[in-house]
Amino acid sequence: LGGAFAAVAASAAAASWQAGVAAAGAVGALLGLGFSWTITRLGANQIIAGLGLNLVVLGFLGYLLPVRFGVQGTYLPEGVVGLPRIALPLLGNMPLLGPILSPQTPLTYVSWMTIPVIAFVLYRTAWGIALRAAGEDEEAARAAGVPALRWRDVSTVVAGLLSGLAGAHLALGVVTLFNKNMTAGRGFIALAAVYFGAARPWPTAAAAFLFGVFEAASFRYGSAGLAPQLVQMLPYLVVVISLTLVALRRRWDVRRRAARAADLASSGGAR
Repeated sequence: LGGAFAAVAASAAAASWQAGVAAAGAVGALLGLGFSWTITRLGANQIIAGLGLNLVVLGFLGYLLPVRFGVQGTYLPEGVVGLPRIALPLLGNMPLLGPILSPQTPLTYVSWMTIPVIAFVLYRTAWGIALRAAGEDEEAARAAGVPALRWRDVSTVVAGLLSGLAGAHLALGVVTLFNKNMTAGRGFIALAAVYFGAARPWPTAAAAFLFGVFEAASFRYGSAGLAPQLVQMLPYLVVVISLTLVALRRRWDVRRRAARAADLASSGGAR
């Protein structure tokens, strides 16, 4: 949300979408750093700190819009420049998928590229090993000489930057304006995608794609005359069902492993 506002404000001030994207990334990175410090330096609970940060940003922008800009919910300054659409011939010429894949905004292409890049960095580089160690077991990482706090700060800054870019795409690539409620819970859907994908890049991307398909379907069904309340509920209903299935699957896996361990123990005792 902070990135979306920064993108619109900077784009209008500089008459440049590049300035809007840069400002959105910078604001997201700064918010990510502040969020990380509250956890790594002050020992705050990350769930409570995350909810608090969401409320702070929402409340600050809700105060800033009427006081500074004289608007209540929607901010559309003069001169704002939206993201361009770039056509890639190789993608655009593909059968069936071509019109979907191209043309798209630059940030859309960047978002696709980040998936293999992050997967490679996390599992094929020494940086990725250090980062995963710092996240999984801070004490063990320190014992191995890994500066765990620094890696956690860096990772959260990068996450904030990417979130800021997502806000820039939402504000400049979709609607070319800012509204204080425009994120509409998408951040929590992203958390659901991470949980659904077991915090692995490719499965998480697949979950995000699945949720995106149902959100797009809700827009299509909304124009077909169905009740708008049911249509708006569709993406969130899919998230709830998906998380329920994941929880049931994990519970089944735990019971299966426990039963296997009991069988092994009983067979060992019999021998």
